[in-house]
Amino acid sequence: MTISDPKLAPGAAPTPDGQARTFDAVIVGAGPAGLTAATYLGRFRRRVLVLDGGVPRASWIPESHNTPGFPQGVSGPALLERMRAQASLYGAQFLPAQAEELVRQGELFTFKLAGEQSVAIQAPYVLLATGVVDRKPDLAGLDDAIRRALVRICPICDAFEAIDKAIAVLGDGPLGAREAMFLRTYSDRVTLLHMGSSDDLDLDALRVSGVEVARIDLGDLSLEDRVVLRTASDARAFDCVYLALGCEMQSRLALRWGARHDAEGNLVVDAHQRTSIDDVYAAGDVVRGLNQIAVATAEAAIAATDIHRRLREADHTAASKRDARGRSR
Repeated sequence: MTISDPKLAPGAAPTPDGQARTFDAVIVGAGPAGLTAATYLGRFRRRVLVLDGGVPRASWIPESHNTPGFPQGVSGPALLERMRAQASLYGAQFLPAQAEELVRQGELFTFKLAGEQSVAIQAPYVLLATGVVDRKPDLAGLDDAIRRALVRICPICDAFEAIDKAIAVLGDGPLGAREAMFLRTYSDRVTLLHMGSSDDLDLDALRVSGVEVARIDLGDLSLEDRVVLRTASDARAFDCVYLALGCEMQSRLALRWGARHDAEGNLVVDAHQRTSIDDVYAAGDVVRGLNQIAVATAEAAIAATDIHRRLREADHTAASKRDARGRSR
C-alpha cells in the first residue's frame, strides 16, 4: 500500500497506487499534539501525513475541565474528533498504521510500517507525537471505571473535581507518594494504597503531609459503585482512586537512533522542539513529564512553525539556484 496524492483527497485515508509519495512532513501520532501540528502545517499549505497508530491517551478522558476554551468541560473523544476534523479541513491526510522503523535516505526519511512492508512514505521532516502508555493494574472493570472517573490517571487534570472526597492513590513506589501528597491540596482524606516495599517510601514526609498509608495486595481492591478495599481485618471504600504506576514512553523510534533522553525516556528537545536527531522533532507527552493537552498543543505549534520556516528557506534556496542557472545560460 502506498500513498495517494494529498491534493486529491484531503483528510482521507491514503489509498494504493503503486508509487511512493513524498510529504513535507510526517507526523507520528494522532493525539492532541499530532493533530495540532497537522492543522498548523496544513494552514501553512504544507503536505502532511499523520500516522495514526492507535487509541490516543486523551481518548480516556471522561471530561476535561482544564482544556482552554471549554469552561463546561469536554470529553477526550469529543475533543479528538473536533481536532481531527480541523486538521482534515486544511488537507492533512491520515494513515491508520504504526511506524516500526525510521530510515534516512539522503535528505529524506522513509518509514517501515507494522504489517505493511510495501508502504513507501518519504518526508524531509518528522514530528514524533507518540505520547505515553499508562501502566494499568489488572483489575476487573478497569476500562469502564476510567470512563466513569472512578479510576483516574492525572491529578493535575481533574483533582479539582475530587475536592473533599475520599481519595485513594494506588502505587508501588515513590511516584505514588508524590501524587498522594500533591492531592492533599484538594482533600484531607487521602490514602496511599502501596503495593511495594516500605523502603520505597518516605513515611515521615507522608505522615507530616497527612497522608495515610495502607500496604495492600492488588487482590484486595475491587471496582464497584465505589473503590472498595477489603482485607482480612477491614473493609473501606473510596470515592475515586488515582493510578500512580508510571507510564511507558513511546519514544522507541528516536531511541533506536540514539536520541538524547532523560532517565525516564522523555526525549530531550531544544527551544524549537528539535530532538538530537537532525530533522526529527518531538512534542507532547513523549517530551516531558507534564502530560497536559495545553502543553502538547503549544509544543506542536512551535514544532510545526519551525518545520514550515525551514521548508520555506529550502524553497527559497532552490529558487535562487534555478534563477542563477537560468542567468548563466
